Amino acid sequence: MNKLTIWLTSAYVRGLIGQAVGTALGIGFIQAIRGMMGLEYNIEPSVVFGAIIGVIGFLLAAGVLTDWIKWIFGKKTPLKHGVPEGKPEWSRYLNVDVNHKVIGIQYGYTSILVLLIGGLFAVLFRIELAAPGMQYLTNNEYNTLFSAHGIIMIASILLGVGAMVNYLVPLMIGAPDMAFPRLNAFSYWVGVPAVVLILAGMFVGGWDTGWVGYPPLSLRAPLGVQLFLLGFYINGLSSISSSINLLVTVATMRAKGMSLFRMPIFIWAAIAASIIQFTATQTVGMALLMVVTERSIGLNFFDPAAGGNPILYQHLFWFYSHPVVYVFILPGLGIISELLPVFSRKPLFGYKWIALSSLGIAFVGFLVWAHHMFVSGMSDSLRIPFMISTMFVAIPTGVKFFSWVATMWEGKLSFETPMLFVLGAISVFLIGGVTGPILGTIPTDLHLHDSYWVVGHFHSTMFGGFIFPFFAAVYYWYPKITGRMYKESLGKLHFWLMTPAFWLMSLGQMRIGLLGMRRRIADYDPALGIQTTQVLITVAALVIGWAVLIMAYNLISSARSQEKAATNPWGSRSPEWQIPYPVPEFNYDVPFEVVGDPYDYGLAGSKYTQAIRMPAAGD
Repeated sequence: MNKLTIWLTSAYVRGLIGQAVGTALGIGFIQAIRGMMGLEYNIEPSVVFGAIIGVIGFLLAAGVLTDWIKWIFGKKTPLKHGVPEGKPEWSRYLNVDVNHKVIGIQYGYTSILVLLIGGLFAVLFRIELAAPGMQYLTNNEYNTLFSAHGIIMIASILLGVGAMVNYLVPLMIGAPDMAFPRLNAFSYWVGVPAVVLILAGMFVGGWDTGWVGYPPLSLRAPLGVQLFLLGFYINGLSSISSSINLLVTVATMRAKGMSLFRMPIFIWAAIAASIIQFTATQTVGMALLMVVTERSIGLNFFDPAAGGNPILYQHLFWFYSHPVVYVFILPGLGIISELLPVFSRKPLFGYKWIALSSLGIAFVGFLVWAHHMFVSGMSDSLRIPFMISTMFVAIPTGVKFFSWVATMWEGKLSFETPMLFVLGAISVFLIGGVTGPILGTIPTDLHLHDSYWVVGHFHSTMFGGFIFPFFAAVYYWYPKITGRMYKESLGKLHFWLMTPAFWLMSLGQMRIGLLGMRRRIADYDPALGIQTTQVLITVAALVIGWAVLIMAYNLISSARSQEKAATNPWGSRSPEWQIPYPVPEFNYDVPFEVVGDPYDYGLAGSKYTQAIRMPAAGD
């Protein structure tokens, strides 16, 4: 079977065809029903139903639901592991596969692709903002681009979290796979048509609501907002199913001797993030569904002209959307804590405090959502408690910062590319951390709310809390995934282009916010005196984009041309580095037990794992 045939018959191509056919059939079905009932023309109910049927069509055509459908009809469906017969190894990554490593890599390259798309949208509207007046875009095009940029980047980050969790967790705890392999595959593949829906919304009128989708604006936005809301909603199914899988896997499949406080610290971060995903995603799903049904079939929840309450949407939305920030950053902070001891050759300082601080951040994150709503008109009896609870987030976060500094103190630091991105993450996340309380305090938030200060703070939090750690993780585990080393010179070029460019971009955004630049606005008054800073921000964004493209080139080219990697190039104690490449299908041909602490670097005679001797025949 040649390469072109494999690509054309891949699950992606079959799924997209199935989504297109399903969407057309769904639209046609509702239109026919409405015509027979004599109802007036209204395309929105048809598009909503067609989009839902299209997602089901994608899953059916891709083969995600095949085993479950067979099981319903009483047929045996044994799990199929390994390379499909008659196909090359790489074809696994284009099709539905139940191995957690394959799924993790699928999450990873999809995340980077979606990141590049979202970044392209940012570059386009940043070029527009480089000068006052409207040069290249209309107001509607600008609104659609920044709205799509926001939700596409969030989808990319969620995919990146899925990449790290799926690939690493079973390897780190000594499990052969995730607890529910088919559900694991579903979690990835249901996200693909969700992203397609969001992108498709740009071509049917777009939407001007930002990624938050506030009504009543979203009730009056073009048709594209329906596809955005549905894509957002369906992506929530991926989050919920993957979080269930993670929690069950960690609870039931840890290696012998791996008590809770002997787990790698990344596992604690993944647990905390999964608790948030499992418990909070339902609220935003309900909010999105209420807007979809209000637009489609006339139910009334949020339109004040018909007695609805738009503030209710904000409460439902932010009850999820503030904690979800920690779904993004907790795995990233876990990566920082995971890598620092390796490149410092010292034990991780305060392991138990870091582990519990992840749970603390997750818990406090549920108590602060209304600080996003200080300007909504809520009473002081609500605003003040939310201001105080917001300040408490600094406590568990501060625990991590002090631990990181103590871990590095007097360590034997080495500065390979993963370590550089860890240090960059700490510096960038610190910018986000010190600028956050200003927005959590009522008097200053009333002045800065919806200004570019918020944009600078949020980007610092996301880049420092996830993007930089994600790149550190990609470089760090690249030898384990591919069996080859990346080009160190290109990795460092990526870092030294991206880091100062990001500092410039983020601090510049905060500066123009202080000078009066509102976010989500396509133009500005030249009298503000911010054009020079706007140009610098745009140039910085372009540099960041080029840096990410350099990384993509490095990863692709190194997989073919670079030297083979040593089994454990970083000298890590973590279990996944103790087995050679390629990693066996079920991870550990010889099971291991945990006999020590995971981060005792530099301590003579310390041991974390040892192989379990299997009884020989006749024993």
